[in-house]
Amino acid sequence: MTRLPRTIRLDASDKVVFAQAAEPGEWAVPGTFLFWGRAPDSLTRKEAIAFRSGFLGVDSFGHSTLVTVQEASAQERAAMVEVLAQNLVTHLGAPSLEAARPAAEEEVALSESLCAAHPLNTLIALHRRHKEDGAIMEQFRTLKPRDETAFSGSHLQGHDRAFHFVEEVEDHVDLFALRGDD
Repeated sequence: MTRLPRTIRLDASDKVVFAQAAEPGEWAVPGTFLFWGRAPDSLTRKEAIAFRSGFLGVDSFGHSTLVTVQEASAQERAAMVEVLAQNLVTHLGAPSLEAARPAAEEEVALSESLCAAHPLNTLIALHRRHKEDGAIMEQFRTLKPRDETAFSGSHLQGHDRAFHFVEEVEDHVDLFALRGDD
């Protein structure tokens, strides 16, 4: 068994901030290769957000703000490499699976090294920035669970929500009535 990152969604914000959000539970890679050779001012707003803080979900090629360290079997790891290689062909124009596999293997190995020293269920966040020389700098940080929180629950494994979204539907709001003017 090895340790690899899986996407996790603690709230609905990923669906709002990214052009395509990764589904919870997908194997993930940092995905910085998506931004190599691209000028910061060429990115759309949502691409810029994905650049700054998005891990790449291998199945959907969508982004996730957070990943969690999980165990993976050798077969799951091999399947992750194959799916990523296929997506490099499909989404980025790699000439063949044979040409894409080494790049996919390298990216999965990077993900594996990122998770190796962390306990299971550790949350990892990513921050990228362009350096003055044009290189991309990646910083990873871990988020520790809290035992007692306002939003804690078994499905969150002790982690707070970053945001709390409440949907309200009103057919008609009379602002003057709310203000007290008739």
